[in-house]
Amino acid sequence: MNKGELIAKLAERAGMTKKDARKALDTLIDIIIEAVSKNEEVLLTGFGKFEARARKESQRINPQTQQRIKVPSKVVPVFRPGRNFKEAVQKKLKAVSERGQLKIKRA
Repeated sequence: MNKGELIAKLAERAGMTKKDARKALDTLIDIIIEAVSKNEEVLLTGFGKFEARARKESQRINPQTQQRIKVPSKVVPVFRPGRNFKEAVQKKLKAVSERGQLKIKRA
């Protein structure tokens, strides 16, 4: 589902116009980005938590040259799904191994 499809579903379920749904979604996204950018957590109970996390400096190897590369520490945005979100996904989908690869199937 892309953003346009999400807006259409939001408009339909909430009984609002697509224009209002787009504005609501864009505002929600802006608020989450602003909060996480200020190192604040955004907790939507049952759905999940948006937060900023620090990644420490690491060493990587360039596979073409075998040269070591230093990757500096940085801050990254993270989403951790909540219990209700995880349970809803696990009820409807299951992991299946086919020919050595893990695939997702409907439960």
